[in-house]
Amino acid sequence: MGYSSKGKRPMEVASKSSHSHVILDPSVQSFLKSCRLPKKADDIEVQDDSVVGPDGDSTSTIKSVIAIDGGYTEVTVEADFPSSKLAFFQFGALIFTMQDLESMDEARFIDPEDMSRLRNIQRLKLSLPIKNISIEGEKTLTHSVRRALHDFFNQDVGDGSLSESLKWLIFAEYDASPAEVYMLASCPLCDSREVEIRRKSITPQMTCPCSKCGEPLFLIDVLRLHEAIDDELGAGGILGYVTTTVEQLLLVHLVRVILRTKPGLMNNVLFIKDGPLAFFGQTANVHKPMRQLVTFLLDKHNLFLVGLEKSGPFVEHADEIIHKLKPNEALILSNDYIYRYIIPGIADDNSPYGRTTYYGSKVIYKTSTGGMYVATIPTTRINPRPKTNDLPNLQVILANVQKLKCDMYDSGLVPIALANKLVSLANHPSSRILEKFAVDTVPGRPSMPK
Repeated sequence: MGYSSKGKRPMEVASKSSHSHVILDPSVQSFLKSCRLPKKADDIEVQDDSVVGPDGDSTSTIKSVIAIDGGYTEVTVEADFPSSKLAFFQFGALIFTMQDLESMDEARFIDPEDMSRLRNIQRLKLSLPIKNISIEGEKTLTHSVRRALHDFFNQDVGDGSLSESLKWLIFAEYDASPAEVYMLASCPLCDSREVEIRRKSITPQMTCPCSKCGEPLFLIDVLRLHEAIDDELGAGGILGYVTTTVEQLLLVHLVRVILRTKPGLMNNVLFIKDGPLAFFGQTANVHKPMRQLVTFLLDKHNLFLVGLEKSGPFVEHADEIIHKLKPNEALILSNDYIYRYIIPGIADDNSPYGRTTYYGSKVIYKTSTGGMYVATIPTTRINPRPKTNDLPNLQVILANVQKLKCDMYDSGLVPIALANKLVSLANHPSSRILEKFAVDTVPGRPSMPK
């Protein structure tokens, strides 16, 4: 890395000839020769026994749809050194009847704010310090982020808080014999490893003592987000994890409310999440209690849930091979298929794709009208070679995905399009407006020019 310019002296520029040393190096040449690229469509074989399609009567079960989405934007509060940043999040869950959606799916323009038949469950807002900002009374950026998350999770979102639903999930309180201990990988206060969190020691404020140092932990520490925060470099690395985690805990909260009020609704509601059914990064361990909840629901009640992806390697691959599928057919992706054609690597049935993050299996679905969707369907166990019977309610879910198509976007879905309009924060003008709001509100900062 060259020297930057701080005044009269010039900035150090990179050498114009050093690339020759890289090109001529035998180890570099050997490395490049060993690399392999993903196969193109002509080289891909779609196995006939992996292809299924929903029947025409599969949509009648579903009466309502709940779509969940979230978004965030970063804003700079202080541009000069030391620069300071905040992040604003917004999450939402929308509920529709199928009758309402059927009248909208061909609409050219949709605006959730103007639709009287649209029921807005709630918008949830979260603000996080992510660089050189601390909350009054907190010692570090890490503790400030923990405090902000704790307060957000503890707020009432209707029929309780997300903290209560997180506790309900990780201790399996929906079961007759809930777990009494959850192991936290690390304490954010004393750095001890393998810390016991006991269910009965959790206070109404969703705190509990560390089993090693005795200091009060927040229940949200089980998400381990504190491990990905650097007090000097910032908390920018956790923003994506926060988004997908809150989306799925909002789903858990809604399931918890339904089971407590009218369990029979689980037979008639389709849950749609924007993105795959997985917990990534530091939050990955939560996929285990989530799969446990899925197993319980499918055994004792029912569950119609799908995660739909808009971008990424699986979507790019689906675009490549969609012509190989017939209309109204779906390809269930095996571990071997994923590592052969999508993710570079060697398939290992003892370590299948997503075993430490996903609680479902991936499917590429081509609708009868040629639309393409990459979906995750929840499963009760890790299976390197899933078949139709391993994906409960697959036919019903895919049939309803086709029924809810949105012609506004490529492979769009009406509920997801509406949910995104409800919670997304555009770079312009939302980001600029939020930046001005933050600068004008944070103490000690001069107002931005109007």
